[in-house]
Amino acid sequence: MVFIPQAIAHQIKADCRKSFRVKGKIDQITINGMATVPIGEGDFILALKASLRKQLRKEAGAVVEVQLEEDKDFKIEIPEDLELCLSDEPQLLENFLKLPMSHRNWYINWLNSAKTEPTRTKRILKIINAMDKEWDFGTMMRDGKPREEG
Repeated sequence: MVFIPQAIAHQIKADCRKSFRVKGKIDQITINGMATVPIGEGDFILALKASLRKQLRKEAGAVVEVQLEEDKDFKIEIPEDLELCLSDEPQLLENFLKLPMSHRNWYINWLNSAKTEPTRTKRILKIINAMDKEWDFGTMMRDGKPREEG
């Protein structure tokens, strides 16, 4: 994890207190589209995936050289199979595109994380159903799960 103090975060993206995407270098490794995580008081952290930590060949707590700037070009493309299915009925694609970008990214990342074709197909069907009902990602994920009594 890389700590980004408020003064530096302000230089990257002024007056921002919510997550934003960055690109640049950590040591000699080029990164892009990485999300910062706000931790309060204007400070942020940049969580590093295991694969990136392995590339860096650094132990936890080791010092790294960081060069960051806001990644204004970052976007996640709608997978072709999802777009084709949503395009079958105009309101489905319209409902998907009405969602905030961050919500669309949740759907797309969830779909792309499917390891098998049957799982991917089931997820596309769930997304189509959610768009038909105008559900956000959280509502879709809770659908069909038993509620805990409290």
